[in-house]
Amino acid sequence: MSETLWAQVARDLTAGIASGRFPVGSTLPTELDLCAHYGASRHTVRTAIRQLQDRGLISRNKKAGTRVEATVATSGYRQSLASVEDLIQFGAAHVRRVQETAEVTADADLAADLGCEPGTRWFRISSLRLDGRPGGAPVGWTDVYVDPSYAELGEVVRASPDVLISTLIEQRYGRRSVEIRQDVDAVTLPAARAAVLEAAAETPALRILRHYLDEAGAVFEISSTIHPAGRFTVSQRMRRMTGAARAG
Repeated sequence: MSETLWAQVARDLTAGIASGRFPVGSTLPTELDLCAHYGASRHTVRTAIRQLQDRGLISRNKKAGTRVEATVATSGYRQSLASVEDLIQFGAAHVRRVQETAEVTADADLAADLGCEPGTRWFRISSLRLDGRPGGAPVGWTDVYVDPSYAELGEVVRASPDVLISTLIEQRYGRRSVEIRQDVDAVTLPAARAAVLEAAAETPALRILRHYLDEAGAVFEISSTIHPAGRFTVSQRMRRMTGAARAG
C-alpha cells in the first residue's frame, strides 16, 4: 500500500523536528503555509498535524499556534474521542486493512459481548488498523458488525481504507449516525489475534466497544476494537460546569 500524502507530510515534519529545523519551543508554520509548501489540502495537513499531536511531538493552541514540545515521540497513541468528528479524524489517521468479511448470526456469547439479542444476523468486517508508518506495528484489530443488507459494503470498505464505515453507510444508504455509545474495558489479548497484531497472547489489551445509533435511536453498526497494551490511549477532558451553565 503506497504511503498517503498526510503520512508523507507527517513524516517530513517529524524529521524536521528531530533535525532541529523546528526546535523545541518553536512554532510550526500555519496550516495555510503548510498547504502551500506541500501542495496539500487543509484536511490533509490537519490530519498530519493531528498525527504529530497524538505522538506528543506538538501541542496546539488557538492563540499560540502549533508549538513543538519534544523531538522524540511518546510510545503508543493518545487520541481524544469526544465527538463523531474526532472518530472521523481517527479514521483518516489510522487506515484500515480488511482481513476478512462474513455473514454471522450472534450466538449467546457474541450477543452478550455486543449487547444484542441472540440470533441477530450481522455482516462482519474484520480489519487491522494501521498508523501509516512503514514498518510500524498495527494499532489494533476491529470487528465491525453492520446490518446484513449492507453486505455489498465489503468491497466499498476495501476501496476506502481511510473512511469510517459509518461514514460510508451514510454516503451509500443515507443512514446517519447521530449518537455513538462507547464502552472501554481491559481484556487479555486473544491468542487468535496475537500474531497478526505482533503481540504476545494473553497479555493486557484495551477493548473499545461502540454502538452507532441513527436518528430513530436504532443501532445499525457495532464495532469492537482490541488494542495491545501501549498501542493506544483514549483521552478525555472534563470540566466542572459553571453556575451560569448549570442554570441554563
